[in-house]
Amino acid sequence: MKWVTRERARVDRIACPWLISRFIDKDPTFLFVPAGDVMAVARREGAVAYDVPGVELGHRDDRCSFDAFIAQYRLDDPALHALARIVRGADTSARELTPESWGLYAVASGFQQLARDDHDNMARQFPVYDALYAYCRGRLTAPRPI
Repeated sequence: MKWVTRERARVDRIACPWLISRFIDKDPTFLFVPAGDVMAVARREGAVAYDVPGVELGHRDDRCSFDAFIAQYRLDDPALHALARIVRGADTSARELTPESWGLYAVASGFQQLARDDHDNMARQFPVYDALYAYCRGRLTAPRPI
C-alpha cells in the first residue's frame, strides 16, 4: 500500500511510517511531497494521506497522527500506547507530557538535519523507535519495587 505525507519529516511523520511498517502494512511505500501536493498525490497514486489537516489519520485535539493510527487500526498493545504518549509529547507543544518527549524531539530534529532526504531519515530513525518500543515494553513488564 502507498502512504503519503508532507516532506521534511521530523517526529510524527517518521513515527507513523515506523508504526505502519511494523504493525499495519508489511510492504509499504512511503511518499513525501510538498504540503500542498499531498492530497493530489494521494488521489493520483491511490495512497493514504496522513499527518495533514483534514484527514482521518491526522491530529485531533491534543492527539497526533500516531494516536490516530493506533485508534484506526485498533492496536491494543500497551507498549504502543506508552510510546504514543512519548511521540505525542515530542510532536506537539506538550513536550512535558513524558520525560522522554524532549529527548525524542531533539534526536528527531538532529536526524532531520543530517538526513539526505525523508527516506534516509526513516532509515536512520527507525532503530530509535525500535529501541523506544523495547523500552516501553520493558517498563511494562519489569517487576515493581515493593
